[in-house]
This record gives sequence, C-alpha cells and structure tokens, in this order.
Amino acid sequence: MSVLESLNWRYATKRMTGERVSAEKVNAILEAARLAPTASGLQPFVILSISDRGLLEKIKPIANNQPQITEGSHVLVFAAWDDITAGHISQVFDLVTRERSLAADALDSYKSRLAGYFEGMSKDERFNIAARQTYIAFGVAIVAAAEQAVDATPMEGFRPEALDELLGLREKGLRSVCLLTLGYRDAANDWLAGQKKVRRPIGELVIEM
Repeated sequence: MSVLESLNWRYATKRMTGERVSAEKVNAILEAARLAPTASGLQPFVILSISDRGLLEKIKPIANNQPQITEGSHVLVFAAWDDITAGHISQVFDLVTRERSLAADALDSYKSRLAGYFEGMSKDERFNIAARQTYIAFGVAIVAAAEQAVDATPMEGFRPEALDELLGLREKGLRSVCLLTLGYRDAANDWLAGQKKVRRPIGELVIEM
C-alpha cells in the first residue's frame, strides 16, 4: 500500500485478537521511530517495547482497563527525558562526532550554544520540549505500523505517574508520555471496525497564503 492507502486503512483499533506481531514487523516500526526527526537530533526519549503478559496485566488498570493493552501483542511506551542537560547534549554530539569522523572539538561551539539555550529554561520547560519531540517519533511509529499492516492504538488515557512507578522510569530520568498498542483488529467485536474514516476536508484544514 502507499502511505495514503495505509493511513486510510488504519484506525484506532478498539479490540484486538491477541495474535502476535512478528519481531520483524515490530523492529521495523521501532526503526522508523528511531529515524524520526527531532530538534538538533537530540532524540530526547526512549521507547519501551513491552510484550510480557504479566507486566501488561499490571499496566491495564493504569490505562483505564483499555482491552487493547492485554489483547494486543505489544505496548510501546514512549518516555521522554525528564530534563535536557548539558550532559545529555554532550553525549548526543559525541556520538555524532564519532560517527561522522569529525575532529574531537568540531562541535564544541554548537554544543555550548545549545546548552546555553536550554539553561535559560526551567526543568519543566525542558521536559515539555522533550515530550513534544517524543510525539514526532510517536506519529512516525503510527504511520510505520500502518505501512506494516499492523493495527495500532495511540493512547494518552493512562496515569503517567503510576506507570512511571511501575516501570521505574523516574529513576532512569524518564517520564512516560504516550502509549502505542500493536496487534491485529478483532473486527467481529470492534464497534469501530469498518466505520467510514471521517476527517475535516482539506479546504478547512489547510490555509494557503
């Protein structure tokens, strides 16, 4: 399918069959998210790929008992850095320096300017920037799932603090932002399956100037 055909095919699946998604398809979705653009290439997040049934049962009540959590194959937890520090920035650009075979100090000036930019913000402001960047990868993962003919349900309907505690995210300097369940639609039991996709017309959505 083309990208547009894939996006017309997908919907926020409400019920899933329990069928497992192959490692090949899950890895393709994760790789697409890894390749997503982020500001200054910081990638200020991690993605937890969870398929352990016992852990998913513990996540389900935190996610308002949405059935896709346990009926699906995997839950991807997109967790943003809880802060963007000079140490984070150095780590990212040290990798860039090595991968591009640059001089050790080639990016020092840019690193200093970027660190100074973030230093003028509060920690909450820095987290909010990290969270917004996380959503870019989240969107790319949704498109990639459709391209792989894997059903996916984006979720914000969960209690982040409880999930962070369950997964030990705060100790890792992370905060959960959004979830993506992966699986295959149970069309016979999903009220939304087969419904016409409804979106605002392009003339209302796009303003040409």
